[in-house]
Amino acid sequence: MKKSVKGLLIASGVSAAAFIGAAYLSGRLLVSAAVRREGVKFKLPRKFQSKISGGLLDDPRVKDFAAAGERARELSVERVTCKSKDGLNLSASIYGCENPKRIVLAMHGWRSNWWTDFGCSVEFMHNEGCLMVMPDQRGTNDSEGDYIGFGVLEKEDCERWVKYIVERFTDGLPIYLLGVSMGATTVLMTSGCELPERVKGIIADCGFTSPHAIWKHILDNNLKMNEKLTYPIANAILKREANFSGDDYSTVDALKVNKKPVLFVHGSDDRFVPIDMTFENYLATVAPKQLLIVPGAGHGMSYIVDTPGYQKAIRRFFKKCENNEWEI
Repeated sequence: MKKSVKGLLIASGVSAAAFIGAAYLSGRLLVSAAVRREGVKFKLPRKFQSKISGGLLDDPRVKDFAAAGERARELSVERVTCKSKDGLNLSASIYGCENPKRIVLAMHGWRSNWWTDFGCSVEFMHNEGCLMVMPDQRGTNDSEGDYIGFGVLEKEDCERWVKYIVERFTDGLPIYLLGVSMGATTVLMTSGCELPERVKGIIADCGFTSPHAIWKHILDNNLKMNEKLTYPIANAILKREANFSGDDYSTVDALKVNKKPVLFVHGSDDRFVPIDMTFENYLATVAPKQLLIVPGAGHGMSYIVDTPGYQKAIRRFFKKCENNEWEI
């Protein structure tokens, strides 16, 4: 073999190995950043974090959310626990009210907490007669778990919290499932489960359709990485370590069999979870449904951008669900 040909083959082999190695490292980084409780072992640059979220961190309204969250942390809440199907201790905060009209099970988003995601709206819900049950999602805050399941694992946790509510609050009050971002995906996936009659409706604010779908969007559009190369490696690692796949379940699967009314909310300027995912969820829903699109709102910003419109939609949804005013 000529030296030039041999050298070319060696160079090609080295290049291929480097390419595969880079893809593997990218896959591991995705798994660590997305689903491992401890995240990555180094601090991601703020510019990179901003790219992941589609510029959300640079939205000046994030400061308003943070301020509302700090105020919400001062509320007097009861801390409770329940067991997940796989034996984890899950925690939640309960914010009660006098003479409640309904119970709202509120699921927060990815690597977040209840006071951040519901800090702006919790007092409004309280004033509307809502007893708020606000869990820490698995792998987050005080709930156990080494992995975040992007709704695939959390839907069973949400179902457990519904059971907890039914067993503890036996007064027959209507129950609603509420979620923001990954929390919205969680409650929408839970809609595919056998839910008790007391669950009257679901409110989903800027949810994505599946782990695969949101990772594809972020890799392709926000990070400009090759999803077709990175995702299969990441998914293989996920199956081996966390015992679930990014393709195991989707909100669309659930909504095709869901029987509970759904209020979908999404901001038109969301660059983290594209609005098309809510449209996809809306079209897949065979149960009664409503849609609120808030012009100019980024990810999770709909309440703070159009507070009167959001509040009106919530009140209308409660009324229709509790008075059975849906046109079938």
